[in-house]
Amino acid sequence: MTLIRKNSMLPGMSRFFDDFFTRDLFDWTNDNFAGENSNLPSVNIIENDDHFVVQVAAPGMSKDDFHIEVKDNVLTIKSENKIENEEKNENFLRREFSYTTFQRSFNLNKNVVDEDSIKANYQDGILNITLAKKEEAKEKPARVIKIA
Repeated sequence: MTLIRKNSMLPGMSRFFDDFFTRDLFDWTNDNFAGENSNLPSVNIIENDDHFVVQVAAPGMSKDDFHIEVKDNVLTIKSENKIENEEKNENFLRREFSYTTFQRSFNLNKNVVDEDSIKANYQDGILNITLAKKEEAKEKPARVIKIA
């Protein structure tokens, strides 16, 4: 049985917000969370009228370290970063290496997100993934009806 958290405090928020997080964010049994001593980066999700932005904090990486894909309404962000340093001297050899990898997945509501227009960029240690809303999912202003 899966519990679904509803955002009843803010009824004006898009239903997508609930659906976007239902499986991954509120399933406390999986390993998709950035906690203490975790390699998972922190994620912010921002919504405006036209799109959602997923921000992933990943300083020290390059855009080539990321792999982003959408399959079966699931957005998956993977990263792999290898750093190797070697110092040689007549009397010693010192080798240091670091290997960091993570994967985060988010369920997308196919009725809200336009998968064909997802864009990503990496700048100043932040990976920004922009998920455009479908026209029919955008909140429309109230229509005023004149009385005849």
